[in-house]
Amino acid sequence: MVTEPNNWGRFGPDDQRGTLNLLTPSVVLDALRSAVTGEVLSLAMPIRGATSSPAPGTVPHLPGRPLPQHFMSVDGGDYAAGARPIGAGLRVADDALIVTHHGTTTHMDALCHMWSGDELYNGHPAARVRSYGATRCGIEHVGGVVARGVLYDVPRRLGLDHLPAGHRIPAALLEEIAVPRPGDVAVVRTGWPVVWERSREEYWSGQPGLSAEAGRWLAAHDVAAVASDNAAIGGLDARGLAEEPAEDDLHLLLLHRHGIHLIEMLWLEELAAAGRTDFVFVAAPLRIEGGTGSPLTPLAIL
Repeated sequence: MVTEPNNWGRFGPDDQRGTLNLLTPSVVLDALRSAVTGEVLSLAMPIRGATSSPAPGTVPHLPGRPLPQHFMSVDGGDYAAGARPIGAGLRVADDALIVTHHGTTTHMDALCHMWSGDELYNGHPAARVRSYGATRCGIEHVGGVVARGVLYDVPRRLGLDHLPAGHRIPAALLEEIAVPRPGDVAVVRTGWPVVWERSREEYWSGQPGLSAEAGRWLAAHDVAAVASDNAAIGGLDARGLAEEPAEDDLHLLLLHRHGIHLIEMLWLEELAAAGRTDFVFVAAPLRIEGGTGSPLTPLAIL
């Protein structure tokens, strides 16, 4: 059992959804009032996969992670080569996509993704994470997320295009931008994905992110989820690892202790250009039973 401030037991001994429980019907209805113009923006990076081209490597990703694979089981070339149509004048194309989402594309981490000791969030036994998936706290428990999103455009606040790799965002700076309401999704822009086109070596040199103090501040304000355009919510060093000690690791702090789902590797440039601090945030992960996460296409409704 963790001893630091946490949400274990807060939503019941069997809870597997964490602070998503704060998204009650009344909170969701209130969040919908944040839509003003009705414009819809995608906050996802593209998934580019191929078995015979460099396409997967052209999208920001962490090195050493398996990249997406996209291949066709039947396509137009098959019919040109003489494959029999499935009916008179009827042809079909079928594809298959393999995505290992952590570190390679826009995704949501499940509460079973990271833990300390022998227990997942809320005291569920870590031994329930098996070779075929997690039988506790899997991504299938998320369902749909509809909430008020609050954009923390930190580079704009500091007059920068993007934060430098070693920057750790303090809580005071978040508070200057906005104080979230319970059930909000905190969306943190670092601007780091724009570095990818300039230099992949620079992108892989480290990443800016939230400080542990900022993570605790968001948890204390009962956010439903934390999202960012970086790869790990917190910062990373040149090895792709967090430099903080375990008690300050953002994944352990938010996922494990507070049951706050994390959404990583968003594309926030159009949202930042729109100049809106609050909006309707919508996301629904794939219902992968026992999944430690899922690819995601978050939407911002302005």
